[in-house]
This record gives sequence, structure tokens and C-alpha cells, in this order.
Amino acid sequence: MNEQSPHTPSRRKVLRTTAAAAGTGLGIGALGSVTAEAAAAAPAEAPATAAAAPRRKGATMAGVPFAGRSTVRVGLIGLGNRGASMIGLYLALPWVRVVAVCDPVREKAERAAAKVVAAGQPAPAVYTHGEDDYENLCARSDVDFVHVATPWDSHFPIARAAMLAGKHVGVECPVAMRLDELWELVDLSEQTRRHCMQLENCCYGRNEMRVLRMAHAGKFGRLLHGAGAYNHDLRALMFSPTYYEGPWRRRWHTQLRGDLYPNHGFGPVANYMDVNRGDRAVSISSFGTPALGLAEYREEHMPPGDPSWKESYIGSDRTISLVQTAKGRVIRLEHDVSTPHPYSRINSLGGTRGVFEDYPERIYLEPDHKDDRWGDFAAYAGEFDHWLWKEHANPPGGHGGMDYIMVYRLMQCMQLGLPPDFDVYDAATWTAPVPLSHASIKANGAPQEIPDFTRGEWRKARSGVDSVKPA
Repeated sequence: MNEQSPHTPSRRKVLRTTAAAAGTGLGIGALGSVTAEAAAAAPAEAPATAAAAPRRKGATMAGVPFAGRSTVRVGLIGLGNRGASMIGLYLALPWVRVVAVCDPVREKAERAAAKVVAAGQPAPAVYTHGEDDYENLCARSDVDFVHVATPWDSHFPIARAAMLAGKHVGVECPVAMRLDELWELVDLSEQTRRHCMQLENCCYGRNEMRVLRMAHAGKFGRLLHGAGAYNHDLRALMFSPTYYEGPWRRRWHTQLRGDLYPNHGFGPVANYMDVNRGDRAVSISSFGTPALGLAEYREEHMPPGDPSWKESYIGSDRTISLVQTAKGRVIRLEHDVSTPHPYSRINSLGGTRGVFEDYPERIYLEPDHKDDRWGDFAAYAGEFDHWLWKEHANPPGGHGGMDYIMVYRLMQCMQLGLPPDFDVYDAATWTAPVPLSHASIKANGAPQEIPDFTRGEWRKARSGVDSVKPA
């Protein structure tokens, strides 16, 4: 569920970034891609035309391995809900050292440092001097990898600073909020030869990895469609005075109408379909409901005079997007954090031989099943569970163990000098629905072109999360 660690919303950088986002349409127009007005005038059946990919300034990072090292040295930036929960996973790996931690809230940084010392490692350097102290962490010569778990508006500048300082960087979802920022991260990764990765833990869920291996083994036949979502009732948390350090997450609902958090749903399905590894996401059409849920919750639960009463919510309570791929497949994405409902990421995949649907998990494949009766997905565990889940049957950490599996695998790739399971092109693709769904909803659902961040490399098959166990 990847709740990001909080910082105070009154910081000048938050205000500057959100004001810029509101004034520029999140960079969509700045890149030369369609404005909402132009898209609305375009024929409904024709994708709105995005700007041509900017000229590549460095070689591709697709398939580029890390430089192997015996010890991986990590710096963590953002130590609230999400960042603090990840420290123990790094400390559980004997070849990883946490050498630096950073958060403007000193108490959070000091608690994180105490965890490192309690684990038997040397005390890490602590950076708490204002909103830009992360730059000093990134400048250290003894950091190999930077983990970013801060509010969304700061993801891009921190990832940028890390790569410019020669560090590989992993960013919690979403990696950036603007289309021009996504392109800049792609360019910087290629120029600096440093990986910039979306830390998408749901790609490492046990069910997701089993479905991935079954898809690659042909159990679903030729793939046709998939679906993913982030449907999670966050109303109480977004209005809580203590869960987030300020209302930064809720305030995005005053800025954007589209899918604010597509990565958990998009990432796994993109992996099933080998997006950026033989197929490509080419367009997205999005539709949104009225924005009613947060205002109703506020009316029922927040006292008169609460600062939230100054907010006007425009974010659709539920967004539904359809992504078309180059091979003609369709991916449905949903986002809803503003209405009451059980948690679901949908996580569905269908092909010419059957379908899997999650929440609850169920499967129907020919010739294994018949009479229109769902089969037992657990029956496929022995043959198709990923080697990471066979090796770590009861992983520690949150979200059912997927957080640990993600950290373990990434740190393993860095130690052994392997390519990462996903890269900056995946990060940009999985995040592109944030600005593009907003533009499509404003344009009454007109399709928006998803850029080819790989600049043609998507046509080449290569490995990803469905990895082979290292010797």
C-alpha cells in the first residue's frame, strides 16, 4: 500500500511545486503534447498526439547491470510511515549497510538511526537541517543507493539530485507528477549511467509473481486483457491530524482529477504483458466520477474551523482508465481512495485460454477447469511460485512480505552486478497515467498518447521481474 512518509505541507517547496503544477497542467502542455482543449477538439476515436520523444542524450539503460560490490551502502530519505517501515528490511540483509538517514523532522531521523545501531551497525549520518538537506546525503561518497520515501512533490527533485551525485535511486510511488519530469528522469538515468527505479512492491506479491510465471509459461494462452487498481479507503487517514505530517496527500485531490496512484495496479499487469519488453503502452483514455466523498467525510467528521474546510476537492472519487498496448491488448486501471469499500488491487489477467482474478483469488483455465466453475489458484503454487517466494516462504516486513522480497532482490542485483528487474523506463510508464489521466478526464475521455520512454527499445525482449535465480 506504500503509504509515503510525511513532511510538513507548509514548506516552501511543497507550495512552490503544487502552485507550479496547477499553473502548467502538470507539464503536459510544456512538453508539446496536447492540451485538454486541443484533445477535446480531436476526434474521439483518434489518440491525441503527444510530442515526439526528445533526442536521446545517452545510451539506453535497458539491461544495464549494476557494478557488483560486496557491500551495498544505503541512504534513506524520508522516515515517516513508509520510510521507517523499510529500514528493518535493509538491516536484515548482511551485505547491506545503512550509512545515512534524512528527514526534516529530527525525531524521526533519530529513531531511524537508533534502529541501525540496535541492529549492530555503526551509527549512520543524520541529516535533519531543513528541506534540502537530502542534497548533502546524496553528495556522500559512501552511498551506493538512495531510497526516497517522501511526499510525492519531492520525489522528482530528490531522484534528480541522487543521480547527478552519482547514486542509483529507488523512489516510492509515484516517481514524479509531471510528464516533463518523467522525461527528465529518463534522460538523467541515461546520461549519468545510474538506475532510477520505481519501488513498486506489488510486483513482488506472491500472487502477482505466480501469475507472471504462468503467463510467461503460456497457461493463459495469448494475452488479451488485464486490470489493476488502487481501491483503498483512505478517508480517515487523509483527515487524520497525526498519520501524515500535514495534509499533503489530501491536497492533491484539490489539484488533479485523474488517477493519482496508478503504479500498484499498472506495474504487475505491465509485467504480465512484457510492457517495455516486447509490447508497449501507447494510449490511455480516462473517465472520472464527481468528487463527493472527501467533502461528505469532512462534513461528518471534521469540526468547524478545521483548515480542511478551505479546500475544494476536484479529484474524481473513482477514475477508470483504459490503456491500449501496441499489440492491441487492453489494461483497465482504477483509483478510489475517497469512498467506502474493501481494499482491492483487482489484479486480473485474461487470455485465449482463461482468466485469473484476485480479491478474492480465483482462476479458470482450459483444459484444467470446466463447467464455468472457478478453480483453486493455490493448486499452481508448487509449479509456478517464483523462486524468490520458494526461497523466502515467510518473509518479514509489511504487505504480506512483498516489501522484503523487493528489497532483497534489488540489493541482490546490486551485490552481484545484475541488471535491476525494472528500470527508469518502467518507472516513467507506470507513472504516466498520473498526468495523462487528468488530461483525458478534462478532455471528456479523449485518448492521450503515452510516450515511448524507451525510444524503440521496447521491441527487444529482455528479462524483468520473472528472473532466473542467480547461480
